[in-house]
Amino acid sequence: MRHREGRARRAGAALAAVLTWTALLTGCSSGGSGPLGLDAAPGKHPAPEDVIHITPDDGSRAVRPGRPLRIRVPGGRLQKVTVVRSQDARDAQAVPVPGRISADGTTWRPDADRLVLAAEYTVDVVALDSVGRRSARHSTFTTFVPDARFIGYVTPENHAVVGTGMIVSLRFSREIADRAAVERAVRVTARPGVEIRPHWFGRSRLDFRPERYWRPGTEVTVDLNLRDVQGAPGVYGLQDKTFSFTIGRSQVSRVDAARHTMQVLRDGRLLATVPITAGAPENPTYNGRMVVMDMLEVTRMDSRTVGFGGEYDIPDVPHALRLTDSGTFVHGNYWSPDAPGHANVSHGCVGLRDVKGGGADTPAGWFFDRSLVGDVVEVVHSDERTVDPDNGLGGWNMSWKEWKAGSAEK
Repeated sequence: MRHREGRARRAGAALAAVLTWTALLTGCSSGGSGPLGLDAAPGKHPAPEDVIHITPDDGSRAVRPGRPLRIRVPGGRLQKVTVVRSQDARDAQAVPVPGRISADGTTWRPDADRLVLAAEYTVDVVALDSVGRRSARHSTFTTFVPDARFIGYVTPENHAVVGTGMIVSLRFSREIADRAAVERAVRVTARPGVEIRPHWFGRSRLDFRPERYWRPGTEVTVDLNLRDVQGAPGVYGLQDKTFSFTIGRSQVSRVDAARHTMQVLRDGRLLATVPITAGAPENPTYNGRMVVMDMLEVTRMDSRTVGFGGEYDIPDVPHALRLTDSGTFVHGNYWSPDAPGHANVSHGCVGLRDVKGGGADTPAGWFFDRSLVGDVVEVVHSDERTVDPDNGLGGWNMSWKEWKAGSAEK
């Protein structure tokens, strides 16, 4: 309670100071030669609003972000312009709005043309009229408060160390109608530099990747400048955030479904060849390049969640690495110990020999301990089609030309 009262007193004091300053300026300019001697010429002083033109008008409500903030003195010269905005009525602190007076002194405009939503703007101006008399004007207006907002959920996590196959993926909380506007508001950069391009999957997902896998050691930054960007009619972005992650070592694992093997290559060198079991003939594993999306020491796998009815429900699948949204994993298999290296018996996953509870010295435990989110697993010689590019982080299955064609910026 004391904190609120102290904040309220500070806000009241600040408001009183502004009103006193404005009243003094107005009073000193109304009679020709006030106490501060602000008038340079005698005679009837015009009303401040006739000298200083402020757009939007004083007292305006629900001003849309596309409407410009402008200050003009058609027949005189601006001396001082102060603009601040507040977005929290409980906070006495206001944010200065930077801007510039034109060389001829007749106009002022903000550095950023777009108004911030759900904010109150306060404008204080001092100017000379055409005969050198000083006027002051105080004006306020509030901007539009949208009913609907959207945010983007970013993969990978902030400050993560990931594999060279990581794709930056944004899944939006609402469908995006103006995809070009949203795309322009997202910036993905890398150090060392590399060309990075966007691709839309539908109206609620935007992915970014380079032409080839990232170089180990690359630092990637994702800037979300979505705040107040109109993604759809009446729907505006909420985020103004920066995410970053680092590319670790390179690891690409090649699953040969026909040979029942997986070759694990670290920085281009063969690390090991591991026996595997892939999808049975009636449920073959997807071909193509997939990216590790998540790593779980243990997870439950219920066939009802992936469209297989009640065929299985295993509560303690060990060493599980998710590859697709549809439920493809590389995981430990303790219930078919003779299958890895000999037969394909799974429902589409890639199984490695393991023990119940997960063993550190098993093939599954060995692979799990040497993997990162963002590592690539490529499946070949399966009887299934290639995985869809939007099923997990499967965008590497598109050519660079196809990928670039998915941008909303033509």
